[in-house]
Amino acid sequence: MNIDSIKNGIVIDHIVAGKGMQIYNLLGLDKLDCSVAIIKNVASRKMGKKDIIKIDSDDFSVDVDILGYVDPGVTIDVIKNSELVEKRKVSLPEKLTDVLKCKNPRCITSVEQELPHIFKLTGNPKNQIYRCIYCEAKAEK
Repeated sequence: MNIDSIKNGIVIDHIVAGKGMQIYNLLGLDKLDCSVAIIKNVASRKMGKKDIIKIDSDDFSVDVDILGYVDPGVTIDVIKNSELVEKRKVSLPEKLTDVLKCKNPRCITSVEQELPHIFKLTGNPKNQIYRCIYCEAKAEK
């Protein structure tokens, strides 16, 4: 299989195998008017298998909160003129805004539609439990 390198864009690397499509959908990559490559189940010495997403666009910014929520171990590589200019590690975000929707029918967000859906990381970060700031409902992953 041959996947071309990109000249200007972003590579989201070290995605846990199978989570590439979830990241693709949450980032809205289907709406981009550029080349996007999703490479699934790539052999990896560190991880065994991994997914990779390549975005061939220099005017796209990645929502790091979404990446951190779905898979806090990913890395973002910024490519300019076919050269790696920046490599960033992503971590678990403390707060998520409009990434998840509160499922509680009694939550104020179900009545006040213009309110942002905000979830805050609670307890031990290893458990990755997010709760709605308005009603304390636990987010479903």
